[in-house]
Amino acid sequence: MLRLTELKLPLDHAKDALRPAICQRLGIADADLTSFTIFKRSYDARKKSAITLIYTLDIEVSNEAALLKKFAEDRHVGPTPDTQYKFVTHAPADLKTRPVVIGTGPCGLLAGLILAQMGFKPIILERGKAVRERTKDTWGLWRKNKLNPESNVQFGEGGAGTFSDGKLYSQIKDPQHHGRKVLEEFVKAGAPEEIMYVSKPHIGTFRLVKMVENMRATITELGGEVRFGSKVERLVIENHQVRGVVLADGETIATEHVVLAVGHSARDTFQTLYDQGVYIEAKPFSIGFRVEHPQAMIDKARFGPNAGNEILGAADYKLVHHCANGRAAYSFCMCPGGQVVAATSEEGRVVTNGMSQYSRAERNANAALVVEVKPEDFPGDYKTNPLAGIDFQRQWESAAFVAGGSTYAAPAQRVGDFLAGRPSTRLGEVDPSYQPGVHMTDLSSCVPPYVIEALREAIPAFDKQIRGFAMADAVLTGVETRTSSPIRIKRGEDYQSINTRGLYPAGEGAGYAGGILSAGVDGIKVAEALALSIAGNR
Repeated sequence: MLRLTELKLPLDHAKDALRPAICQRLGIADADLTSFTIFKRSYDARKKSAITLIYTLDIEVSNEAALLKKFAEDRHVGPTPDTQYKFVTHAPADLKTRPVVIGTGPCGLLAGLILAQMGFKPIILERGKAVRERTKDTWGLWRKNKLNPESNVQFGEGGAGTFSDGKLYSQIKDPQHHGRKVLEEFVKAGAPEEIMYVSKPHIGTFRLVKMVENMRATITELGGEVRFGSKVERLVIENHQVRGVVLADGETIATEHVVLAVGHSARDTFQTLYDQGVYIEAKPFSIGFRVEHPQAMIDKARFGPNAGNEILGAADYKLVHHCANGRAAYSFCMCPGGQVVAATSEEGRVVTNGMSQYSRAERNANAALVVEVKPEDFPGDYKTNPLAGIDFQRQWESAAFVAGGSTYAAPAQRVGDFLAGRPSTRLGEVDPSYQPGVHMTDLSSCVPPYVIEALREAIPAFDKQIRGFAMADAVLTGVETRTSSPIRIKRGEDYQSINTRGLYPAGEGAGYAGGILSAGVDGIKVAEALALSIAGNR
C-alpha cells in the first residue's frame, strides 16, 4: 500500500473528485487504482477566498513496485507506515499482585484499558463518582452554586477532559503511533469515525460521557475492576518500593505497581506524596482569563466568504505574542461555539475553563488568554517547597472568588474597559456564557500585574491577526489557573519515579501531558513499561 501526502483540492470539490486527482498525481490509469482511504484531511485557509483541502491518502494500486521506483525521490509518495498497535507482552499466568491505576481521566483509562487487554486485570481507583452522577454534581455548581469537592469538573470518571471541547490533537512526537491506538479505542467506544482522519478532531462533552462508560465496560469485561468513591489516602512504601495503597476508608490494597494518573488538580495527593518522600519538582505553567467573542465574527475573520462551510465548521484560532516584559502571552484550549464553565474543585475559589459540544453550535467562541509563569514567580522558595505553584494558584483563585462577589460567580470585564484600565459596570454585545453567572468588575486584582501588562499588550497584537479580536464588547472572565500541572513527579527512562520503585507518574497531573490525546498516549506508554517490568521480574 502507498501513502500519498499533500494532495490538494478546492474546498468545494465534487465528492468523486479524489479518485481522478489521485490518478493524475501518480500518472496512472483509473483501472490501476484498486482502492484508497483517507488517512488525514486538513485545510489551508491562508487565502480566505480560495481555501484548499489537503489530503493524506493510503492507496492500493496494481503496480506498486513500479510507482515506488518512479517516485523514489518524491517525499510525498512512499510505502504506508505500519500504524497497527502491537502489545509489548501479556500477563504471566502466575501474576502475584494486580497493578493499581489511580484516576480515570484519559491517561488512567487508557493505561487501565491497555493493561486489561494484556491480561493484567488492573484495579482502577477513582475518588469521584461515575460519569453520569458526576455530571449531575457538576451541573449543581453551574446552576445552584453548590460545589461537591470530590465530584466536579476536575474529579470523577473521565477526568477534566470530559467537560471540555474534547479536542483530540496534539503536537507530541509519536513515532510508535500510540495516538492512533487512542483514537481507535475512542471510535470503538462510540466516537464518530471522522476523528480518525480530520486534522483537528473533537468529540464534545455529551458524546464523551457515553464513550467513557463504554471504555469502563470493556475494562471490566476483560477482568479489570473500576471502583468509584475510592480516594487514595497514601501509598505503602518500604525501602523506596511501593507495596500498596491505603484508601480513605482504611482498606489497604497490596500491589507493587501503581500508575499515578490523578490529573493536575489533585493537590491533596501531591502533598501526601511529597510528605512521603516521593521526588517532586516545581514546573512552569500559565495563568490568565477566558475571552469570549461572537463565533460568527471569528468565522468571518478566519474563513472570509467561506464562513459557515460545513466541512470547515466553527473556526478556531491559535495565537501567541512575545511581550516587552519578556513573557509570552498566548491563546490556549480554544473552544469554538462553546461556553465558559466553572471548574473549581475547592471551596472559596473560582476557576474557569472552556467546553464545547460536538456540534459547536453555541453563539460564542471562547479561549484562554494566558501568560507563562515560572517557579521563580511563586511565593517562597520553590526549591525547598516544590508545591509553591499550588499556593500561587490558590492565591489568585481566591482573589477571583472575592472579585466575583464571594460566590461562585466569576469576575468579568469588557475588553475595551480592560485595555483602558477601568472597571466594567455593564455588558455590551457579547453575553457571557459562564454559569453560575458573572460579576462585572476590574480583573486587575485577579492575576499578577505582569500578567495584566502582557495581556494589554497582546490583545491589540492579536487583533492584527484576527480582525475584531480587540472588540470593546468582548468579555474576559477570570481566572484560568489550571492550564497544566504546577508540579512534575520526575520519572526515569523506565517511567518509574526516580526514587520510588513501582510508582509510575503519568499524564497531566505528573507533568507529562497536556490534553486528552497526549494524556492517553502517556497512559499507553506507562502501561507498557509497567507490563514489561512485571513480565521481566516473574
